[in-house]
Amino acid sequence: MIPSIDLAALSAGEPAALRAMEAAATDIGFATVYNTALSAAHVAHVIATYRAFFKLPEDVKKPYDMAATGSNRGWGASGSEQVDPDANPDYKQFFDSGVQLSTDDPRRAMSVYAPNVWPLVPANFKTVVSGYYDAARLVAMDVLRGVAQSIEAPTDVFDAGFETPMALLRGNYYPSRPAWAGARDFGIATHTDYGCLTLLATDGAPGLEVRRRGGGWIPVSAQPGVFVINFGEMMEVWTDGRVRATPHRVVGGAAERISVPLFFNPSHDTNVAPLGSGKTVLAGEHLAARYEQTYVHLQKSE
Repeated sequence: MIPSIDLAALSAGEPAALRAMEAAATDIGFATVYNTALSAAHVAHVIATYRAFFKLPEDVKKPYDMAATGSNRGWGASGSEQVDPDANPDYKQFFDSGVQLSTDDPRRAMSVYAPNVWPLVPANFKTVVSGYYDAARLVAMDVLRGVAQSIEAPTDVFDAGFETPMALLRGNYYPSRPAWAGARDFGIATHTDYGCLTLLATDGAPGLEVRRRGGGWIPVSAQPGVFVINFGEMMEVWTDGRVRATPHRVVGGAAERISVPLFFNPSHDTNVAPLGSGKTVLAGEHLAARYEQTYVHLQKSE
């Protein structure tokens, strides 16, 4: 069973919430959280804004195609991401945005800190999406502090690593499963997330499936205002394997689906080697390498 956790209770250090988070972090790899600072209405509004963009004609979205930006900012057309090399490219569309650095910051040359690309339609897209990005980062930090408490680490053990986070906000559009889809076609194929913590909002439509440790799949869904959280490969490294990254997928079905994950990743130069190990693993290098393996437009030809 995937734990359902009251975030206010977790932040207050209530024992039941801490036990539930420990199970989520160290065993299952997934949880749902509720009673956060993000209201159902706020989440529904950002989902509707993404939906309006994704429903635009292809030629209207094309100027924001990230295949032309050389980074992970902007629109990704169907087939532009391949999370599993043994499956076909994923048939979803998506839109990525991230932290906005000042124009004179040299880190803007890095793909993980590239300038955002904002469409002109819908007219409120930038305001709605960037506002949600700021609010969701605060919620994700609260979750991460709860994770720290649950594994008996100092509450703020991860805080310093997020001064300029490589936090990536994505809107995903999963159409109904295409008639041509076969056994190697997915909305998103089986994968583990690359970074630290994912805070996922959805429109409530089913589709997400989490792999059980003993085999098989667990369906997970959440209405706006309830968030699915899971942990990525970077967090597993950072905690020396104590926190688990769990494979998951979206096969797709009759209903279309919108999801909005915040991939809450630390600053580029944060050392995410196991705490106290004396080793160095830069968060940015880990993430850039995984992006190059996933985004079709960043993959190097042999």
